[in-house]
Amino acid sequence: MSQHEQEFQAFYEKNLLFVYRYIYSKIGCREEAEDLTSQVFMKALKNIDYQRDQHSLQKWLMQVMRTTIADYWRMHYQLSSHSLEQLLDAGWEGPADNYGSASQEPVPTNLDPSQHVQQILKALPEHQREVLTCRFLLNLSIKETAQCLGLTETNVKVLQFRALKHAANIDSQYTKTSAKQTK
Repeated sequence: MSQHEQEFQAFYEKNLLFVYRYIYSKIGCREEAEDLTSQVFMKALKNIDYQRDQHSLQKWLMQVMRTTIADYWRMHYQLSSHSLEQLLDAGWEGPADNYGSASQEPVPTNLDPSQHVQQILKALPEHQREVLTCRFLLNLSIKETAQCLGLTETNVKVLQFRALKHAANIDSQYTKTSAKQTK
């Protein structure tokens, strides 16, 4: 076995579980997550640069995962592209302010705890959702999360604090909404 093959095998073994868990948290289907995990490592095998340092390699792998997931969703939904004029002619009023309105959408109260957490995560902005996913679903340390997302450790701590606060607000709104619905 060549040195590059040994290095890639070590890289694969070190990152397999992390890649699978991250993709599964985004896709939610075991079989699809397994397929996408293999796609990520096939892309990595073709394009890996063994000269990169560990931090740079983790950041690069995270980007490969994100683009693979984006490609999956693009193919899954086969969204057609429209020009701005076509959208406006059809009555589109422009992008909605998702930051403030995401938490307005009620979550069904009959969800099991895992589904409830997933619904709250979906209501968070992407950067906050990624930090919480890395920290609590993938069990990464603050340092590992910072490396994977290309952030500083301080930034991860701030984002985690804000995300937890935002998630608690979303949860309390859902709780109030469900309490009103049961009365």
